[in-house]
Amino acid sequence: MGWFQKTITLAPRPRGFHLVTEEMERALPEISRLRVGMAHFFLQHTSASLCINENADPTVRADLEAQFNLLAPENASHYTHTTEGPDDMPAHIKSALIGTSLSVPVTNGRLNLGTWQGICLCEHRDRGGARRVVVTIEGQTE
Repeated sequence: MGWFQKTITLAPRPRGFHLVTEEMERALPEISRLRVGMAHFFLQHTSASLCINENADPTVRADLEAQFNLLAPENASHYTHTTEGPDDMPAHIKSALIGTSLSVPVTNGRLNLGTWQGICLCEHRDRGGARRVVVTIEGQTE
């Protein structure tokens, strides 16, 4: 297969940590042909992030949201970037802490995530809109 690149647009979601593994896999049928490879996911935004975390118990994602809201609260008196709303600067901080890219191995046509792992879109804005993810895949089909 060599190299392949595609941009996926994820549906808009409210603020929080959302599992998007299945949405990503549906958008990437090309992975099914790979025996071994690597998929790199890059989110093209500065107020959201990507992470790999718990895929079974939704309270983990709720607790992550609550904890990050404590780490980067809205309306902090030291923020100077305030023109885009009270949720914007905290969103940039959260994105910087979590990150906007992931690499996931591909094995026998599937993302090789652990049993309890899923890809999460971390939406840090109240209304962030659709989010674009550039996926770059390299791998062997034989």
